Amino acid sequence: MSRISRVEFLRGNFQGERMPIRPPWAIDEREFVERCTRCDDCLKVCPEHIITRGRGGFPAIDFSRAECTFCAACVDVCKAQALHMPYPDADPATAWSNKAGIQPGCLAVNRIECRVCGEHCAVRAVRFHLSAGAVATPAIDLEVCNGCGACVSSCPVGAVAVRVPRNDEFAGTSAALV
Repeated sequence: MSRISRVEFLRGNFQGERMPIRPPWAIDEREFVERCTRCDDCLKVCPEHIITRGRGGFPAIDFSRAECTFCAACVDVCKAQALHMPYPDADPATAWSNKAGIQPGCLAVNRIECRVCGEHCAVRAVRFHLSAGAVATPAIDLEVCNGCGACVSSCPVGAVAVRVPRNDEFAGTSAALV
């Protein structure tokens, strides 16, 4: 069970489900909030402009704008060490535990041909299962997914979300957020 902050409790988020996605290599949420000075340096250097000012002025990721390229520019400018890469040129897989998930509004899930998310997934984590006489349905290989968000910004109906999976929510090789 994850511990939630006082703010999350007061907002009625008792499970910690609506936690913002912090920039890559962010330290533990409690310590992040204590250390981050809200200087906006990470917002200014993000080449993809996906780091925005979230609740309380703390940086948060907005995948509707673009994907994270894991360039680490945000880490390089973080004087407070709220963003901390364990070693130079760290694998993007170590940036966070976020994963993509397909939501019920997905066109392909609703039998309308669409494969946009798979076309934009550079690591090929989004795969489509074919079946005779039906529209191919998406599945996300969680072992491969790095949570970059390329599938989020490309989805024409906003049916892909990226977040940290809870418990065995994404168990297996396919993912669905409900």
